[in-house]
Amino acid sequence: MDQSRIDRINELARKSKLPAGLTEEEKAEQFRLRREYIAEWRRGTEQVLDNVYIVDEQGNQHKLKKK
Repeated sequence: MDQSRIDRINELARKSKLPAGLTEEEKAEQFRLRREYIAEWRRGTEQVLDNVYIVDEQGNQHKLKKK
């Protein structure tokens, strides 16, 4: 996710804390941007975990398994 979208998420979060709050359109945009951010974070985390190996007592490497 590019920095401009992250900045927009932060801007909407700050605005939501003000007494005026967010409009319905801004709430929808905030929800959509947050979903995109979380989806991208999950993809990145899965990529990292795909490259993690567990080493047992005998020194054998085993790939992590999905549950």
